[in-house]
Amino acid sequence: MSKFKAFLLLHGIVFLWGFTGILGKLLHLDAVIIVWYRVLIASAALAIFLLIKKSSFQLQKHQILPVIAVGAVVALHWITFYYAIQKSTASLGILCLSTTTLHVVWLEPILLKTPFHGRKLVFSLLVVLGVAFIARDFKGQLLVALELGLFSALLAGIFSVSNAKLSQSIPSSLLSFYELATGGIIISLFLLVNKMPLQAFELSLSDGLWLLFLGIGCTSFAFVAAIYLVKMLGAYTVSLTINLEPVYTILLAAILLGEHQILSLEFYAGAAVIVGVLLLNAWWNRDKKKKLRNFTFT
Repeated sequence: MSKFKAFLLLHGIVFLWGFTGILGKLLHLDAVIIVWYRVLIASAALAIFLLIKKSSFQLQKHQILPVIAVGAVVALHWITFYYAIQKSTASLGILCLSTTTLHVVWLEPILLKTPFHGRKLVFSLLVVLGVAFIARDFKGQLLVALELGLFSALLAGIFSVSNAKLSQSIPSSLLSFYELATGGIIISLFLLVNKMPLQAFELSLSDGLWLLFLGIGCTSFAFVAAIYLVKMLGAYTVSLTINLEPVYTILLAAILLGEHQILSLEFYAGAAVIVGVLLLNAWWNRDKKKKLRNFTFT
C-alpha cells in the first residue's frame, strides 16, 4: 500500500472513531456495559476472520504478558472515555483525546528507543492550543468529565506506542484479537465481582444494531487497520492525524445530537489550528523523506 492510500485509510478510520463518541450518547447503557459488548463483538469478529484466513493463534511466551497488559489498558481507556462522554457531551469527551499526541512524544523515546525531536513537541503543543480554542467551560461535572477524558488520552498514548512496538513481531489481526479478548475477560471479571444486575445488559433493537456497528466497523476493522498504519506511518503521525477526530465528532454531534452551541468561532479557530498542524506535518515528512526517512515514520 502506498503512503497516499495509507493516509486515506487513516482518515476513514478516524471518521469511524469520530462516530464512536456519538454512540456514547445514542446507547442507553452504562459505560462499562458498552465497552464489554464492544470488545466481545469485536474479538468474536476477529476470531472468525483469523479462522477464515487459517491464521495461527499462537503467541510466543515472552509476548503474552505485554499483550495482556496492553489489552487491559485498551479496556480502561474506553471505559474512561465513555464515562467522560456520559458525564458531559460527545464533543468534550472526544476533545480530550487530542492530548494523546503529547504523551506519544515522551513515550516513543522510552518504549521505542527513538530520538526525541523538538518539532514533535511543538506540533503537539499547537494541537493542545487548538483544543483550547474549542473547549469552553470546565466547571462542576464537566471538570470530572475533563479529568476522565485526559486520563483516557494518557492510556491511548500508552497503547498506541506499545502497539507500534508489539506489531513489529505480531500480526496486526492477531494482536488486536488478543488485546480485545483480554479486555473482555477483565471487564467480565469486574462485572461478576460487582454483581451487575441482568437488567443492565438488556438491549433494544437499536442498541443491538449500534453495538454491532461499533464492535465490527469501528473496532475490529478499524483496530486492525490502525495497528497496520502505526507500523507503516509511525505512532506519532497516526496519533497526530487522530486529532481530526474531535472535528468529525463535533460536526456529527451538531447534526445528530443537536450540539450546535459547540460550533462557535472558537470551534472553527481550533479546528483550523489542528488541520494546519496536520498539513504542516505532512509537508515536512514529504520534504524531508530522503534525509530523515525515520524522523516521523518510526
